[in-house]
Amino acid sequence: MNFFKKLFNIQTDEDTETEKQEVKLSLDDLFVHNFLKKGGKFLYCVNKAEVIDNFKKVLSENNWDEIYLLNESLASLFNKNEVKIIHKFNDNTPILTSCEHLIADNGDILFSSNQLKSTRLREFSDNFIVYATTSQLVKDTGQGLTGIKTNRTKSLPTNISAIKNYIIDNSDDNFLNYGNSNSKNLYLLLLEDL
Repeated sequence: MNFFKKLFNIQTDEDTETEKQEVKLSLDDLFVHNFLKKGGKFLYCVNKAEVIDNFKKVLSENNWDEIYLLNESLASLFNKNEVKIIHKFNDNTPILTSCEHLIADNGDILFSSNQLKSTRLREFSDNFIVYATTSQLVKDTGQGLTGIKTNRTKSLPTNISAIKNYIIDNSDDNFLNYGNSNSKNLYLLLLEDL
């Protein structure tokens, strides 16, 4: 009898019960799962030395010898003799930046004008290296926006945007995203700080 149910794709009550069971992941596991599913490259770091080491490996792997900094405080991640800092971005130069939050339920990375200034994400290079910490993980976009509002009480940032796809040639058929391709080849250097 089971053979005929499989052959004709007839679902039993047992099958639907199994599908209804959800796996509860921790916030960081959920983010990593969704981030990797979208094609992001994730490098977990226990300390600052690992961040610097992984950053060098990313540059070496891609044969990048220059970088555009969106956050000048990140210059401490590398030796200026090893990597040239350029002050005007172009299509070939990777971007190094921080972010506002990491959104666990969909694997997105949330930015604001604090990182991007007034430039839209799609105007930047296709190659991004993002430095973030585990304390920046939030459950969903709503919590991310609340976090921005709470952390930036004196001057709320504008230009809030998210990178949603980490494969450049990803064609999204969603009509709501038409003309707003924020796909980036993205490496995430995630530092454990909790």
